[in-house]
Amino acid sequence: MSRKKISKIRRADPFYEREAQRYEFPLPSREYIAQVLADEGRPLSFDELCGLLDIAKDEREMFQRRLGAMEREAQLMRNRKGDYILPERASLTAGRIQGHQDGYGFLIPDDGSADIFLDQRQMGKVLHGDRALVRVTGLDRKGRPEGSIVEVTERANSRVVGRVFVEHGVVFVVPENKRIAQDILVPPEKKSKLKAQSGQVVMVEIIEQPSKHSQPIGRIVEVLGNYADPGMEIEIALRKHDLPFEFPKAALEENRKMPDKVRKTDLKGREDLRALPLLTIDGETARDFDDAVFCEKQGRGWRLVVAIADVSHYVQPGMALDREALARGNSVYFPRRVIPMLPEKLSNGICSLNPDVERLAMVCDVAISAAGKIGKYRFYPAVFRSHARLTYNQVWSWLSGEKTPETEAQRNVLPQVQNLYKLYQALHKARGQRGAIDFETTETMMLFNDQGKIENIVPVVRNDAHRIIEECMLAANVCASDFLAQHKQTCLYRIHEAPSEEKLRNLRSFLGEFGLTLGGGDDPRAKDYALLLEKIKPRPDFQLLQTVMLRSLKQAMYSPDNVGHFGLAYEHYTHFTSPIRRYPDLLVHRAIKAVLSGGKYEPGQAWDEIGLQCSATERRADEATRDVENWLKTFFMKERIGEVFDGTISAVTAFGIFVALDQVYVEGLVHVSELGQDYFQFDNVKHQMLGERTGERFRLGDRVRVKLVRADLESNKIDFVLVREERAVAAGSKGKRNPARKR
Repeated sequence: MSRKKISKIRRADPFYEREAQRYEFPLPSREYIAQVLADEGRPLSFDELCGLLDIAKDEREMFQRRLGAMEREAQLMRNRKGDYILPERASLTAGRIQGHQDGYGFLIPDDGSADIFLDQRQMGKVLHGDRALVRVTGLDRKGRPEGSIVEVTERANSRVVGRVFVEHGVVFVVPENKRIAQDILVPPEKKSKLKAQSGQVVMVEIIEQPSKHSQPIGRIVEVLGNYADPGMEIEIALRKHDLPFEFPKAALEENRKMPDKVRKTDLKGREDLRALPLLTIDGETARDFDDAVFCEKQGRGWRLVVAIADVSHYVQPGMALDREALARGNSVYFPRRVIPMLPEKLSNGICSLNPDVERLAMVCDVAISAAGKIGKYRFYPAVFRSHARLTYNQVWSWLSGEKTPETEAQRNVLPQVQNLYKLYQALHKARGQRGAIDFETTETMMLFNDQGKIENIVPVVRNDAHRIIEECMLAANVCASDFLAQHKQTCLYRIHEAPSEEKLRNLRSFLGEFGLTLGGGDDPRAKDYALLLEKIKPRPDFQLLQTVMLRSLKQAMYSPDNVGHFGLAYEHYTHFTSPIRRYPDLLVHRAIKAVLSGGKYEPGQAWDEIGLQCSATERRADEATRDVENWLKTFFMKERIGEVFDGTISAVTAFGIFVALDQVYVEGLVHVSELGQDYFQFDNVKHQMLGERTGERFRLGDRVRVKLVRADLESNKIDFVLVREERAVAAGSKGKRNPARKR
């Protein structure tokens, strides 16, 4: 940029300082551009905008790009003359399209206002996920705003996974994502080498997006195979949720050049912990070991050393591996298959803390009092070696006295394991006093036979060995967030906001029916939740009450704005302990290293954008794994049609009740039409369906007996009917599964 001095006009940008931190020569912020347009109150040409915002000649190209980006995100639009206007001035609402499998959809507005209903005719112009500008045309019969699409600003679907069908010589693909309710027409291609048979799963490239006059048109670019092939459910989920699952060539080339072992040059500036008997405790099947721990008595308390794989030493900013890790956001764990964030040479090799080999680590070395309070801590890079690879079950068998260590190496680390257990007990007690919420939930795992078919679903039994590691990791994460906050280094905090006013109001209203109250008035703390949970534990309806309390909470996410972690009752919290499988942890390592070397770390894009990206990839992974598990469960239940099961109502909706089966850990729907000869009214505050005539009530947590009538692999739906005469009225649940919140 040619100018030496920033003009008054540019200085008047309310977000000038933020932009100046990101760019050496900052352009006007998006907010300032919108403000100038609003102040002028009329459409403005590009030249007029340049004049009003004092844009120099050599900035015009970059400024044009910024305006283009604002257009794509519908923060600006252009009228017929090409002048810029604000969408709201044209009474248009910008947002993302959310489709429904029945053909209608909604615009989810960017400004958080009420969703706008779009009928099937409007949805014919777009696909789920597209961005659009919508004009509100009135209210639908339910009193919701209804609209028409004025302009599609961004197309979200270039490739879609689905099943190919041939009817009367016409080839079309039915998308696997049921929110895309339109079939994709595939015109005949003479030169195509791909031959897909009707019913097979394919990847189709959309060559013509839908419009007012035509349905989407596509070309088959990949034939994945038959629907029931082993592992097909994962292949579908990867493509349906747009999960990156193949590493680009550049990333693989960088990975190939990675060393197989620690080199002498890597040891510079590192503390030597090779003699310290650090050890890893993980599950039997784990292959990527992020963390090793060591604990010894120190005065009346303990010294805890948490060594975390130093991934940031190998994966540097600007590398193809780093770009790919950000795009993936995290590793995704499917039953029997992992899609790693980093290639295996890193994740299971040089970055994995395997036993008896030298490894580089970032270390959190912390003093913890006898009461479980975190004292002084320090962070430093180190070299160490794990002295033992232990499993949770093995450690618990020693601590419970069921078994004794078998080898000399195991006997050597036993005193350390006992120290870790005593430390855990102190930390766990402190957690209770702090008031962290501890929901009792049941995790499950699937067991497969040699043919890759699901054989059984069993609960995962957590013991205190799991909890030892969990408390050690929580301590290290708290130290990391405190360290970065003290040094005013921006990072991604793991935040968990307090419940919304509406959710709290509904929860209090629900609890009131049981004569219960949640403490804390308008601003309850985690401790208020924890106290109530403790109070209701002996009740037969505990599962019901706990589920409703759990559902009142928000989801945890990543953000540079530190609002604390409600559920864990921490004022600040971040993720530091899993850089092999979570991108935010890798950024936290870089930030800590920058502080240690007296600098500041800035990633390539804005922190809040990265926070949103990492939160979105985490949700994406959850949705993909849920899809796969649902398909496998449906496959598992296909053989059991006609069987009768006992279960618990796990969710109540306007269209029926979901029932979680005891022992089998599968959920299915009893449709409202199967509830009985009555009109049932859905009450989302009381979590119940109430019969108008009979007064029969179906409430969350009620016990029911059901018969399996359908397990449909096409739609992943499991349907039950009630076994009327056997219906039990007692509330509560034996083996019901609740969705455990990710911390």
